[in-house]
Amino acid sequence: MKILYIFLVTLTLNSCMKRKYADLIIHNAVIHTLDEKNSVGAAMAIAEGKVLEVGPERQILNKYRYGASIDAEKKHIYPGFTDAHTHLFSLANQNLGVDLTGCQSMDEVVERVRIYIKIHKGHFVVGRGWDQTQWEVDQMPNNNRISEAFPDIPVALYRIDGHALLVNQALLRQVKKMGSLINEGLKTGLFVDNAMQIPESCMEDYTDAAYYEELLKIQQELLHYGIIGVHEAGISSRQFRILQRLDASNKWKISIYAMLMANSENYALAAKIKHYSQGNLSVRSFKLLLDGALGSRGALLKGAYSDRPNYKGLLLVGLKDLEIWVDRSLALDYQLNVHAIGDSANKSALLAFRRAYGTKPDHRWRIEHAQMVDPIDLHWFRDYAVFPSVQPTHATSDYPWAASRIGKQRLAYAYTYRSLLEQFGMIAFGTDFPVESINPFLTLRSAVLRMNPGNLPKNGFQQQEAVSLEMALKAMTVWPQFASFSERKRGALSQGMEASFFIAQKPFSERNIPADNYAHMTFIRGKKVYDASE
Repeated sequence: MKILYIFLVTLTLNSCMKRKYADLIIHNAVIHTLDEKNSVGAAMAIAEGKVLEVGPERQILNKYRYGASIDAEKKHIYPGFTDAHTHLFSLANQNLGVDLTGCQSMDEVVERVRIYIKIHKGHFVVGRGWDQTQWEVDQMPNNNRISEAFPDIPVALYRIDGHALLVNQALLRQVKKMGSLINEGLKTGLFVDNAMQIPESCMEDYTDAAYYEELLKIQQELLHYGIIGVHEAGISSRQFRILQRLDASNKWKISIYAMLMANSENYALAAKIKHYSQGNLSVRSFKLLLDGALGSRGALLKGAYSDRPNYKGLLLVGLKDLEIWVDRSLALDYQLNVHAIGDSANKSALLAFRRAYGTKPDHRWRIEHAQMVDPIDLHWFRDYAVFPSVQPTHATSDYPWAASRIGKQRLAYAYTYRSLLEQFGMIAFGTDFPVESINPFLTLRSAVLRMNPGNLPKNGFQQQEAVSLEMALKAMTVWPQFASFSERKRGALSQGMEASFFIAQKPFSERNIPADNYAHMTFIRGKKVYDASE
């Protein structure tokens, strides 16, 4: 009788357990949760867009009744990637205009513009992607060639990093009619950083509808790579409205943490919308450009450029203005994300954050890029809780020419991602697309192997600054959530967290990260949003 009673109780308990309901069960998988214990399971139960449990397959299948199940066929599953530094609108512009990525000469630039005009029959041409470091002679161009080839149609061509703009004489004629200030660019057609505002005042922009359609195409590419969130690094008030409209549709799935460009118009907008969080769009930060880029010699250095004596780069915002933006951000409880590439710019940003640290230690100030940080300044990331947000593919793209810009001695403290991680304890990885490829697996390769897609340099670039695969994955999944105040919602595949993840098409490991990998399937909040087989 006693044995029968125990049997009935056990049967009843098992029945109760089975009554737990899951909307979806993923099984026959290798699930990397990236939680604090780096737990790995074979099955995952999901309900109402959140993770119920990850564990052994038999345990999950026995414990839950479910509406649907997916056999992952032993593929590996990871939390969805969050790209911590993107430029959606710049990529849209590049796709809508002339894509100059990979051009090996000015001749090729001219030819691509010529083809674009023939197809689109436009009366105004905008392009992006030229990079003189890829040409036979690493020298910034003038506008002679594009003025000769296109004497009547205004042409504006951005460098790959967006920090230099080459325009032809047809556009300069419009600029001069507006009585713009005297600038060297009026002679050469080349404008760098802040000076780009001069020709931009005469340039046409695409319609909201054009951006809307192009951004939806970009979303498909992001989902193809298992990207479920982006940190959009600098938007205008108009772009904010476009993103609002996009998110209000049922077509946009990816979370966007958008940074407003630091200007008076956006400060007024921030004061009005406060901490904005509707649907997939969140806004509670400013983006401030402190210096330019290394490739165009706009990054602000402590000493002169090795290939340009007596020149240290550009300070785009006065240090007093930087302090004002720190105070403004504190007043609105907004995060301030400072673009700083050169060692001098990074020091200035760190000092500004140090001054504000006592007011609110957990403000989560960010430095975007942190490309060159003098070792004597490195400890301030730890001391004043400054979050480093970096783009590992810059290291493997820049290594062929970086030494010529800054010399071997300073190169030793450039692209130091491991050192930054050790200081702060966390780091956020992004791509900076369209400056670099949208492919996050190239980010993994650059961070872990310190190699480009061609497996160069042979032994890895400054291999001592490589990070482990585990750390790199967390820098692309878990830690960007902390950098955007969303660590309680998404990140690791832990109980109660968003069930946003991807099933990798190919397995990858510490020593083997395929550059051509992609997502077999991508899920956001438990819903399949991408399937490579469809």
